Amino acid sequence: MQNDQINLTELPEKKVACVSFQGNYVANPEVFKNLFEKLCGWAGPKGLLNQKVEMLSSYQDDPHVTPPEKLRVDVCLVVEGDIEVDGEVSMKTLPGGKYLVMSAELDGPEEYGLAWQKVVDWANENSYVLDMSRPSYEIYKNEPQSHPEGHHLLDVCLSVKE
Repeated sequence: MQNDQINLTELPEKKVACVSFQGNYVANPEVFKNLFEKLCGWAGPKGLLNQKVEMLSSYQDDPHVTPPEKLRVDVCLVVEGDIEVDGEVSMKTLPGGKYLVMSAELDGPEEYGLAWQKVVDWANENSYVLDMSRPSYEIYKNEPQSHPEGHHLLDVCLSVKE
């Protein structure tokens, strides 16, 4: 894992189309593969998958506290304007606020947990308090299959209290 510094950042609210999942997603890339396939299958025909697309995963729970079967995640696509949703796709507005943000380059999906742990440890060491009233995010900067070494480029965004 390669990463930049962790910075306190004010993130704006985001209007998203999303597909939701409840259950144990930890170390289970198949869950995310299925969610992304559903969301992209819906968004592609609508012309929403372009060069400016912002994709993210939104986490509502702390996996160290919440039982695995109750964990909730949304795989999201940021949208503008009025978009009709159907099927398993819903529309949400994710709240903005203060986030600790770390840009990371991961060798593979097995490093996601390490990236999150690094941000959480840094928050604890620097006396930040997690804000579980707002989701935390992974904002994806690339498609790993398009990277020459299959790396995952993303921002890990941990919600913290003011």
